[in-house]
Amino acid sequence: MNARVPASVLNPAQVLAHATAAWDGDIVRQLSEYIAIPAKSPAYDVAWSEHGYIDTVMRNAAAWVEAQKVEGLTLEVIRLEGRTPVLYFEVPASQTACTDTVLMYGHLDKQPEFTGWRNDLGPWTPKYEDGKLYGRGGADDGYAVYASITAVQALKAQNLPHPRIVGLIETCEESGSYDLLPYVDAMRAQLGEVALVVCMDSGAGNYDQLWLTNSLRGLANGVLKVEVLTEGVHSGDASGLVPSSFRIMRQVLDRLEDSATGRLLPASFHCEVPADRLLQARATAAILGDEIYKRFPWAHYDCGGASTLCLPTTTEPVQALLNRTWAPTLSVTGAEGLPELKNAGAVLRPYTAFKLSLRLPPLVDAALAVQELKTLLEDNAPYQARVTFQPDGAATGWNAPSTAPWFETALHAASQAQFGAPCGYIGQGGTIPLMNMLSQGFPKAQMMVCGVLGPKSNAHGPNEFLHVPYAKKLTAAVAQVIASFPLQADAA
Repeated sequence: MNARVPASVLNPAQVLAHATAAWDGDIVRQLSEYIAIPAKSPAYDVAWSEHGYIDTVMRNAAAWVEAQKVEGLTLEVIRLEGRTPVLYFEVPASQTACTDTVLMYGHLDKQPEFTGWRNDLGPWTPKYEDGKLYGRGGADDGYAVYASITAVQALKAQNLPHPRIVGLIETCEESGSYDLLPYVDAMRAQLGEVALVVCMDSGAGNYDQLWLTNSLRGLANGVLKVEVLTEGVHSGDASGLVPSSFRIMRQVLDRLEDSATGRLLPASFHCEVPADRLLQARATAAILGDEIYKRFPWAHYDCGGASTLCLPTTTEPVQALLNRTWAPTLSVTGAEGLPELKNAGAVLRPYTAFKLSLRLPPLVDAALAVQELKTLLEDNAPYQARVTFQPDGAATGWNAPSTAPWFETALHAASQAQFGAPCGYIGQGGTIPLMNMLSQGFPKAQMMVCGVLGPKSNAHGPNEFLHVPYAKKLTAAVAQVIASFPLQADAA
C-alpha cells in the first residue's frame, strides 16, 4: 500500500534567509550581466544563431547552476538540429521510492528593445535602484532558473524530504515556444511522471502576497496587408480616385472589431467564463480594487488647470479583471508602409500593413481562430484591393485544473509565512504556450504558475523591472510549496 512519507518541519524564516542571501550575494549580479546581453527571441532576431547571444545566456546560466554544486544535481544543455537550445537539470528524490516529479520551468530569450525608456535606463543597461532591477528580460523571466535552483538549495539546507525535481529552461518562449514541443516529446521519458509544474513566468496582482495564475489567454498573431498600387503617387493627383489603403484597412478591421467599444464581433472568439473563475475574479477584485487599472502609465494632460487622465474601458473591478483575462482583444503592435512624420511627403501610399495581436479567451482554440480570422479579413475586399493576412504565430490559452486540497493548503501556508497574507488567484492576459502543452501531457499535474510581474513592472515595454524584495519571498514560497508535496512511498 502507499503511505505518506512524514515530512520534516520546515522553518519558513530560514528558507527566506537562504533566498535573501542568494539574491543579495549573487543573483542580482548574475541577472545584471544577463540583462546586458541582447538575447532576443528568434522571432525578433532571425540571425540568433550567428549572433550567439542566446548561446551566451544559456552557457552562463548552465555554468552558474553547476557552480552551486547542488547535491545530486545533473545538468545538460540539449540542442536539437535547427532549434534553440534548452537547459535541463535533474535532482533525484530524497526518498528513492517516490516516483512523482516536480517540473520547474523558465526561459532565457527576450522581447525586443521597444522605445520610451527613461533617459538613465535602457533595455541592455541594467540598473539596480530602490529594490528594482531595471532592464529587458530579468523579470520575464531570466530570473526563473536562478530562483529555481535557490529554492532547491533552501530545501537541501534544512535536510527536507523532496520529490524528484527537474528543470526545463527554454529559449524560444517569446516566439511562441514553437521549439519546445519537440524537446518535450524527445524528453518525455526523462521528464517522468510530472505531478507538479512550477512556472515562474507569470504575474502578480500586487507585491503583498503570493499570486497563483488560474488562466492564461491564447494568442493569434499575423500581418494584415492592404495593397492598392505598385508604387506611391502624388496625393493631389490621385486622392479621391485611388482609394486609400488605410481607409480600406479600417473597413476590413471593422469586420473584426467594434471600434467604439473594442468588442470583437465574431461569436466564436468568445467563451463563457467558468463559474469558479468568476468567483475568484470577484475575490481578487475585492483585494485589488481600482489598482487593477491604476497600475498602468496612463497618458495625461492639463485641462483648465487640472490634470486629466486617459480612461480605461471600465472602472468596475470585476469587469476590468475579466476584460484582461477572458475577453478577446485586438491590438495593433506594428505597422509598415507609413513613413516617419519628418519624411511624410504629399504621396498617396501604395500599401498599409499592420501587425495584429489577437488575445483569445483561455478556452478558444487558436488554430481555428486563425483560420476564421484569415477568411474574415481577406474575403470580398473593398475595391478589389489586394488584402492578405499572413499568420505568424498562434497558441491556445490555458485554464488551470482543479486545485488539489494539499496544493491549496500549501499555497496559502506559504503565502502567509512569507508575505503575511493568503494566496491570491488571478488570470493573466498574456500567453505561456507551454502551460497548455503540459496540461495535455500531464493531465493530473498541479500547476503553480506564478511570477514577479506585478504593478508597473512593464514586461515587453520600456522601463521593465524585477521587484527584488518580492522575488526573494517568491523564491522562498516556491521552496515551501515543494516541501509540502505529498511524498508517497511503499509501505508494508
